[in-house]
Amino acid sequence: MIKVVLKITTVLICSMMVFGQVFAAGPTNSIFDDKFRQLEEILPTPNGRRTASGMPGPGYWQQQVDYKIDVQLDENKRDIAGSVRISYHNKSPDTLEYIWLELGQNRFRDDALGEQSSDFAGLNWGGYPSDETAATQTKPGKINLKTLRRQQFMDDHQLGYRIQTVTTASGTKLPYTIVGTLMRIDLPKALKPGSSFRFSVSWSFSIFEANAVGGRSGYETFSKDEHSGGNDIFLIAQWFPRLVAYSDYEGWHNKEFIRRGEFTLEFGNYDVSITVPADHVVSATGELQNAGDVLTRIQRTRLKQARTATKPIFIVTPQEALENEKAGTRKRKTWRFKAKGVRDFAWASSRKFIWNAMGHQQASKDMPLVMVMCFYPKEGQALWTPFAAAAVAHTLEVYSRFTFDYPYPVAQAVNGPNVVAMEYPMIGFNSPRPTKQDDGTYTYSRLVKRTLIGEIIHEVGHNYFPMIINSDERRWGWMDEGLNSFLQLMAEYEWNPDASAYQWKRGEPGAITSYMTSPGQVPIMTNSNSSRYYSYYGKPAVALTILRETIMGRDLFDFAFKKFAAQWKFKRPTPADFFRVMEETSGVDLDWFWRGWFYSTDHVDISLDRVSALLLDTKNPDVDFVRRQEEQAGKPEAVTVRRNRAEGRAPRILREPWLKGFYDENDLFTISNQNRNQYQDFLSDLNEIERQVFQRALKEDKIYYVLEFSNKGGLVMPIILRLTYTDGSMERIQLPAEIWRNTPGQVKKLLIRDKEIKYILVDPDLETADADTENNHYPRRIIPMRLETFKGGKKARDLMKDMKATLKVDPK
Repeated sequence: MIKVVLKITTVLICSMMVFGQVFAAGPTNSIFDDKFRQLEEILPTPNGRRTASGMPGPGYWQQQVDYKIDVQLDENKRDIAGSVRISYHNKSPDTLEYIWLELGQNRFRDDALGEQSSDFAGLNWGGYPSDETAATQTKPGKINLKTLRRQQFMDDHQLGYRIQTVTTASGTKLPYTIVGTLMRIDLPKALKPGSSFRFSVSWSFSIFEANAVGGRSGYETFSKDEHSGGNDIFLIAQWFPRLVAYSDYEGWHNKEFIRRGEFTLEFGNYDVSITVPADHVVSATGELQNAGDVLTRIQRTRLKQARTATKPIFIVTPQEALENEKAGTRKRKTWRFKAKGVRDFAWASSRKFIWNAMGHQQASKDMPLVMVMCFYPKEGQALWTPFAAAAVAHTLEVYSRFTFDYPYPVAQAVNGPNVVAMEYPMIGFNSPRPTKQDDGTYTYSRLVKRTLIGEIIHEVGHNYFPMIINSDERRWGWMDEGLNSFLQLMAEYEWNPDASAYQWKRGEPGAITSYMTSPGQVPIMTNSNSSRYYSYYGKPAVALTILRETIMGRDLFDFAFKKFAAQWKFKRPTPADFFRVMEETSGVDLDWFWRGWFYSTDHVDISLDRVSALLLDTKNPDVDFVRRQEEQAGKPEAVTVRRNRAEGRAPRILREPWLKGFYDENDLFTISNQNRNQYQDFLSDLNEIERQVFQRALKEDKIYYVLEFSNKGGLVMPIILRLTYTDGSMERIQLPAEIWRNTPGQVKKLLIRDKEIKYILVDPDLETADADTENNHYPRRIIPMRLETFKGGKKARDLMKDMKATLKVDPK
C-alpha cells in the first residue's frame, strides 16, 4: 500500500465527517454509459392484463383445451395410432377464424426446418447445436459416427405424423394446412369469445430409436440375454396433435419447432386410454382409473399400502418384471388415465418395468398426499431402487418451500434411453443407470449416481417451471430452464452440501466464468432456438443465486420469488412480469441487474488497482516535520552514493569540515518560527465546529485508506471486500452496486480505520462470478499453479503388439 500524508483543508473537513465517502474517477472525455437506467424503454407497457406490479390484472385471460384420447401401441412395428377429441374453449376477447395445432413428430421429417437448417460444423449427436465452437466439433473429411448413425436411421425410416382424418364433432371434414411442425385448421364459422369448438383428429406415426435419433422421446431396445428377447422401453411424448397457445401478448404462438425452443401449451383436462401388450406396465401423466383391469390383486394391495409407506415398496417386483420379459403375449390391455389442469400428457410403456412407490405428505397437511412412483428396468435396479423415489420426494419438499404446494396427485420418474432427459406434467424421463459387469453384477460411478439424483431433481422440478408456471419456452427458455436450474442447485445442496457430489453445478457463480468471457456468449434474453446451453440454464441460475445470496438477501428474495410463483401458478408469465414482481415485492431497484445479466454479454471483473494509506496532516510542524523526516530516512539512498561509500570515497564536506554551511546543518525539516506561526494562523482561521472536527481527528489519529477499483468486465456488481489487519483480525465489507452509478468504469472508495490493513481481497467467497480473481488481491500475490511433468517424444506405433492384443495368434 502507498502511504502518504493526508492534507486537510477547511473545505474538506466537513466531508471527512461522512464515513465511506466515494471519490469517482474517470476520463473527462468519456462517453457516459448509464448502467442504471430504467427498463421502461425495453419492457412492454403495463395494462389491465399484466400490471405494473408484475401481477395478473383483472383482465387476464387464457384459453383452455380438453382432450379425450384413445391410442394403441404396436410393439412389433414400433408404431403409434390414435384418435383425439378436442374441446377448445375460447376465453379470449378475440374472435378466431382458425386454430393452430402443434405436430411435434414432424420435427424428424427429412424436409423439416430443424433438419434442413442443421449446421454440420456445429452438430453433435442428434443434430443439435452444441455449446462448443464449430471448429471443435467437426473438421472437413471427418464425421462423428453417432451423427452418421442418426442420418442412417432417418434414411431408413419414414418419420413424422400421418394424419388420417380431421373432422368436426359431427363427422364433417375440416380443411387443414400443414406447415412444418404446425397444422392450421380453418373453422367452419368464426369462434366468438366465450364459445367452444369440438373436433377430432386421427393419426399415426413411427416411433424412432432414441439412442439413434436423439430428441425427447422414442424407444430403447435391449440386446438378448437370459431374460430378455430384445424387449423395448417406449417413452412417448409429443405424440398427439396439441393446441398451440394463444395469448394476450403474442396471439398464436405458431413458431416452428426447430429443437431447442420447447412447447408452450394450454391447460386443460385429459382422459387418455392407452392400449399396449398385456404384459406391459404403463406410467403416465395423471391418475390410473382402472387398476382393477390392468393390475393383479396383490399389486393393487401393494399400491394401497404404498400410500402410507415411509420408504418405497414394489408394486411390480423385480421378479415379476423378469417373468414379464420371459413370457411375451399377444393379448392387449388398456390403461386409462385422467389428469386435471395440465398442459401436456406423456407416457411410458414396457414389460421390463419394475415399479416402486411411496406416499409423500406435503408440509401443508390440508394438501392431498402425493404418490411418488418410479419405473425402471432390471438394468437400473442397483441405482434406482435405493435413490430414485427419495430424489423425487426431496424435489417436492424443497421446490414447494420456494414456491407452492405441489398440486398434482402423482410425481413419477421413468428410466429410459441414455439420451433422453425430459419433463412432462407428473412424469419425467431420466437416463442414468448402472453398468453391468462380466460377472453379471452391476456397479456405478460417483458421476452416474450424482447425475441420476441431479437429473431427477431437474426433471421433477420442471413440474413447477414450466408445467404449472406456464412460461413460453420457445421465446424465453431461461424462464423454465434457468429458474428450474436455480432451484435444482438449492435442492442439491439440501441433499448433499458437497458441491463435488453433482455433475453440472449449475447456479454456482464460479462455474460460469469461462462461458461469460467466451466469444460464444449470448444474452440470456436470446430466443431459445438461437441460444446456447449455458445462456438459458447456467447463467440465469447463477444470476438468481447471486440475487438471493449477495444482492437482495434470502428474506427479500424468498418472499418475492414465492409471491411470483403463487401469483402466476397455472398462468402464463413473461420476463417483464418476473422482473416487476421481484422489484415490487422486495423494494429493491433491480433494473441494473436485469439489464446487465439478462440483456448484455458483459461479465464480472472488478479489479482492485491501487490502495493508498493516508495519515492526517496535523499542520503542526512539531508533529508533521518529524513524520516527514522519518519517512525520508526510510527511503533507500541513491545507488551511486552507496557504492561510492563502499569504494571509500568520502564526501568532500566530511573530508573538509570547514566547507559545511548553515544549510548543511539544517535540512528541509528544520522547524522555523514561520512554520509555527503558519500553524497558529491555520488554527485561528477555523470556526468552532471546524476546530472540534479537526481536534477530534487529531486525537483519534486514524488511517485513511483510498481504494481504487476498475470495472474491466463491464458488468456492474457489488464490491465485496475482506480486510485483513496486521493484528490478524478480519472484516467483511459489501459496497452496493450503485457505487458504479456515475462512473461505471472506475471508482474510488475511502475507508477510515483505527488499525493498519495488511491485505485486501475482493470477492473472498467467489460469490459474484468474477472472471479474473487474481486482480482481486492487494497486494498482488504469486499465482499458485500445478506443474505437471511429461516425457517428450512420440510413442511409436507397435502394430504387431496391437494385433496380438485383439487376435488369436497361430503359435506356428
